[in-house]
Amino acid sequence: MCYLGIEIGGTKLQVGVGTGDGPRLMALRRDEIDRRLGAEVIRRRILDFARPLIAEYHPRAVGIAFGGPIDVQSGRTLKSHHVAGWDNFPLVQWGQDELGLPAAMGNDADLAGWAEAIHGAGKGHRAVFYITVGTGIGGALIYEGKIYTGAYGIAAEIGHLRPGPAAISPEEDLESVSAGWGIAARAQALVKEVLASHAAFEADSGQATLIIRWREKWATPESSDVSYATLSDAATDLLRRCDNDVERLTTKMLGEALASGNVIAAWVFARALRTLGWAIAQMITLIAPSAIVIGGGVSLLGERLFFEPLRKEVARYVFPPLADRYVIRPAELGEEVMVHGAILLARHRFETAAGKGMTSPVLE
Repeated sequence: MCYLGIEIGGTKLQVGVGTGDGPRLMALRRDEIDRRLGAEVIRRRILDFARPLIAEYHPRAVGIAFGGPIDVQSGRTLKSHHVAGWDNFPLVQWGQDELGLPAAMGNDADLAGWAEAIHGAGKGHRAVFYITVGTGIGGALIYEGKIYTGAYGIAAEIGHLRPGPAAISPEEDLESVSAGWGIAARAQALVKEVLASHAAFEADSGQATLIIRWREKWATPESSDVSYATLSDAATDLLRRCDNDVERLTTKMLGEALASGNVIAAWVFARALRTLGWAIAQMITLIAPSAIVIGGGVSLLGERLFFEPLRKEVARYVFPPLADRYVIRPAELGEEVMVHGAILLARHRFETAAGKGMTSPVLE
């Protein structure tokens, strides 16, 4: 017996088939998402992937992991922060009509966290907090194997914490600093500032120092001893990586530059990880999970560049009595984690409909 799982994210689409018992998947189809083309193109691509898989494997139900706020009761997507065309869309009904299967939908981070708690890095822990750090930042609290959704179906949204009382706009949140798009935007702005400063530097009698205006605007504790020549070399390196179009500079490119010692990439990631570490420490103080599991594309930087500095930042801010009572682990289910979560949801949907008495995945 198998089930179909669909992940609809901000940068990728995945459709897979599995049993709900954990890795490995029986089949997987993956494609990148071009946000400019909108939701309708994504829906057509879902059908291109799903219909042949249904014909071959005959799954009993479909689960959908959606990257954005949803109304679980009505089966509608409320909006996507990355792709136009998902506002108030009846995705569950659409899936049932187009695929001919019972369907259910959940938030992508909730389902990924559920999968990691059941089959992955959080297995064996009573309280697990899952964080995905990718295009955006999502969170999920799994307690005793169930998803905590709060009083209104929206909870654990760590990516929308505002880092400090000065962040008075909803857009000034953790995602704007530590998510993939926030990291890339910061680096793009830095590169532009370096280029704009070049003429002023040339006119400054050749002094090998940063321009005071630039330092006041951008400097971090890590930047105090950096010469303008080093900074200019870093900007030139990043421009080379994006074919001299700074708007095309991506987080992946920045990660590669970070590994090679690029100082601008180092500053941007230091800021991102410090802010993320602060947010995780606040969450630990409130919830006290024993396992924090982190996945998503940015976390794929690995132990040296991501997890080691992040653990140091969490330790800087965490409530001291909880300082040695948690572990921070990389997700184990990889890029397929949300598909596994969607398949778990599909299995629950089918077994509930079949009267098999499967308990709700939501903590009530």
